[in-house]
Amino acid sequence: MDRVQLLLVALPALLFFSDLSHIFAPPPPHLRHPHHHPPHHPHPPHHPHPPHHPHPPHHPHPPHHHHADPAAAAIQEPHLDGAGFGTTVELQFCASCSYKGNAMTMKRMLETSFPGINVFLHNYPPPFPKRILSKIVPVLQVGAIATIMAGDQIFPRFGIVPPPWFYSLRANRFGTMATIWLFGNFAQSFLQSSGAFEVYCNGDLVFSKLAEQRFPSEFELRDLIGSRLPRSPFGKSMGNTLS
Repeated sequence: MDRVQLLLVALPALLFFSDLSHIFAPPPPHLRHPHHHPPHHPHPPHHPHPPHHPHPPHHPHPPHHHHADPAAAAIQEPHLDGAGFGTTVELQFCASCSYKGNAMTMKRMLETSFPGINVFLHNYPPPFPKRILSKIVPVLQVGAIATIMAGDQIFPRFGIVPPPWFYSLRANRFGTMATIWLFGNFAQSFLQSSGAFEVYCNGDLVFSKLAEQRFPSEFELRDLIGSRLPRSPFGKSMGNTLS
């Protein structure tokens, strides 16, 4: 077996074990931050108090008026006057379609335009039938490769005469296995993609790439979100227009 054949065998095997590790791997556990307890210092030995002597009469001091530091008060009090305070935006996108970069750009734009807004990113999963088929594809890949490698022993066990196409594929087994694996990975990537970029504002859908068949521009998305913020200049102008 020369180097080319070894490479054609090792590449599908590496991709196969990589897919299996991603499919059947459990989700990572949530990190728990350990609670740091302050070190316990032993109490100093208790010494008896000297005999108590009566103190002279205490004259009350005049009350002191403490002036609050405006800078400290500004630091302690949270700023609740942001244009987007109390508003939640969800960007649900297709992770397997490499839409995360667009989602991060929109997230930064919204957080800059509307201080105080909460923007969350989520993966928009494909439909259930496509998810099931994406799990079946690796099984079919392994079955096809096993048939190419040991079909002359598998077919007779089922009482089937090996068909002519089996011998044709068997003659170039390494190229056939590489082709099966590449086409299988392409099909799996297609089945795992949803093509979605959905924008929700406080639970209401404001833009859908699945319906519009396009991405929203930054100005368009800012206007759509701003029109739903009554405390922002966008919301005020929209309210004046509607009234």
